[in-house]
Order: sequence, then structure tokens, then C-alpha cells
Amino acid sequence: MKKYDYLIVGAGLFGAVFAHEATKKGKTCLVIDKRDHIGGNIYTEDVEGIQVHRYGAHIFHTSKKEIWDYVNQFTEFNHFVNSPIAVYKDELYNLPFNMNTFHQLWGVKTPAQAKAKIQEQISRMHITHPKNLEEQALALVGQDVYEKLVEGYTRKQWGRECKDLPAFIIKRLPLRYTYDNNYFKDPYQGIPKGGYTRIIKKLLEGVQVCLKTDFFDNREELSAQADKILFTGMIDEFYNYCYGELEYRSLRFETEVLDMGNYQGNAVVNYTDYEVPYTRIIEHKHFEFGTQPKTVITREYPAAWEKGKEPYYPINDPKNDELFDKYERLALEEKNVLFGGRLGMYRYMDMDKVIEEALNMAETELTYEEA
Repeated sequence: MKKYDYLIVGAGLFGAVFAHEATKKGKTCLVIDKRDHIGGNIYTEDVEGIQVHRYGAHIFHTSKKEIWDYVNQFTEFNHFVNSPIAVYKDELYNLPFNMNTFHQLWGVKTPAQAKAKIQEQISRMHITHPKNLEEQALALVGQDVYEKLVEGYTRKQWGRECKDLPAFIIKRLPLRYTYDNNYFKDPYQGIPKGGYTRIIKKLLEGVQVCLKTDFFDNREELSAQADKILFTGMIDEFYNYCYGELEYRSLRFETEVLDMGNYQGNAVVNYTDYEVPYTRIIEHKHFEFGTQPKTVITREYPAAWEKGKEPYYPINDPKNDELFDKYERLALEEKNVLFGGRLGMYRYMDMDKVIEEALNMAETELTYEEA
């Protein structure tokens, strides 16, 4: 006898949204996660009264009012705006690339001066058909922006030289000719007051959740408990890597509590110099404008992925996309298994997109179930 309508593998954002919507429609769900907490990579925990983003900075932003309204049902958001600082050797720059950045680089004051400077550098390159990421970036932003703000960061992020990376990774590098340090153009942005875990808790109210439960340790028994499975883990692992392993990039985090009120004066500081091994330092209290006596910082180190490590970023190059197509064809033949989230769909998605995809899947699936 099946106990549940759905077994949901993964208590992250995708699984939690789907479980919430299914429960509203009277469906029963069992949500499992191999970690010891809900929330997946958006999990936040209280350290010294500060909401710490355990798996790197998560800043909510969306251009869609319906997605903004949806998340605001579960908690109140503050008005945090992401305005990172870049450190290159002993120089400081504003991000994204805007008039403040250009003034810091060259002393220019007007958009016309900045455009002329960048155009002069681009035309000096004579790059008409970029063959790799380095050439693509130089053709978009010129020498200075590339060398100080793109090259080292990108090499660290991908673990490869820029000339060994495909050009399509950087389709565009937005240059803004205004004095505006707001990283995102989306009209709706902020951080949930009291952290992201609070949202996931609300989404999972009334849902059976089992943590420290690895689907692959007990696959048959768990699968037998539900009519259908929603799997938000790695799609290649679900199929026992039958076509080979998809590639990912991983991350390593070093978090420490400091006995001071303010370490760097900003939530996010990027280190664009290749010699500095981490890509950025997050100071968590600034996400909620904290005034606690202590502070918590996290250094973020990109890492090669191998089995056993957390997969954070799918590597969507032609080779991996071709391999994913094979797995996706298997997935489409499934009658009782759904795949969702970054790992199940093998694509990078911001949080608003994850919510949108989960809501779309819930609507399609639950409408079909009712029919």
C-alpha cells in the first residue's frame, strides 16, 4: 500500500515549493534530504544573532511581480541592494562595471569619456571572431577592465586559463554608463528578514520531512512508499551514471566569527586578483543591516568537483549539454518520476527561476492529476 502521493528527494527550494503546492491540493508528500537541515543551498543559520548563508551569498531578485508576491507570503523582505566591491591588489572598484568603476580606473567623469576610453582599447585589439573567453572579454570591455576585474576572478571560478575556456561563457559583460552600483536590474530585490530557512519551514508546514536520509541508501524501499517521485538531485546519479558523469564546479567555504562589529563594511567583496585564492568574502550581517557586537565572515573558494563533493554549478558547455540530452531523453520516458531544480534539470538557475519552474511543474502535474 502506497503511503504518499509524492516522494520528494531534496528539501531545497524546488522540492519545498512543489510540496507546498501539492499539499494545498490535498496530496500527501514525503520530503527527504541527505543533509541534516532543510533549505538546500539557501539554508541560513543563526550565529551570534546573525543569519549566516552557509552555502554562499543568496540575494533574492526578480523582475516578475507574481514571483515576488509568492515569496512575500512566507516572510517579509528587507530592501537590501547588492552592491559588491572588487579588490584588485591594493585597488578598490565598484561593481557592476559602471561610471564609478570607470572613474576609479581612468578618472573619467562623463559617459562619453568612458565610452571613448573603452572603444579605444577594444579597437586596439582587432578581435573580430573571438576564439576563447579571453578574446571575447577583451572584445567586449577592453584591456583594463579585463585584466583587473575579469581575468583573475574567472580563472579562479573555472580552474582554467581564460584562453582555455570557450567564448560563449561570457556572452555579454554589461557596461553601465550611469553612477549606479545596484548589481541587479530587477525591480524586486531584498533579503528575507530572519533568513531563508524561515521560508522553507513555512513551505513545508504540514509536510512529512525526513532528514539525514539518502535516497540511494534505501532506494527501493523509499520509492515503494509513494506513487510518484520528484527528484531534485543529480540526474546522472539517478541513472547510475549509465552514460557517464556530468561535470560541475564545487565550492569550499571557510567561515569564522570575529570579535569586531564590522570587518569589511560591505556584504560582498570580490577578490579579482588571481594570487588571492578565494573569489570573495561575505560579511553576513550586512545583508540585514546588523548592529551585533560580533561579525561572521565567509571566504569562498571555487573547487574542482568530484564524487562526494557538493555540486554547485552545472558546466553547460556543448560536451555536457550533449550528455545531459541523453539523460533527459530517459527522464522523458518516465511515467512516475519528475526531475527538478539545478541538478535535476542540469542548469544554473537563480532562486526566482527555481520557484517559477517548481510552480509550473506543480500546475502541470497537479492539474493533470485532477483531470
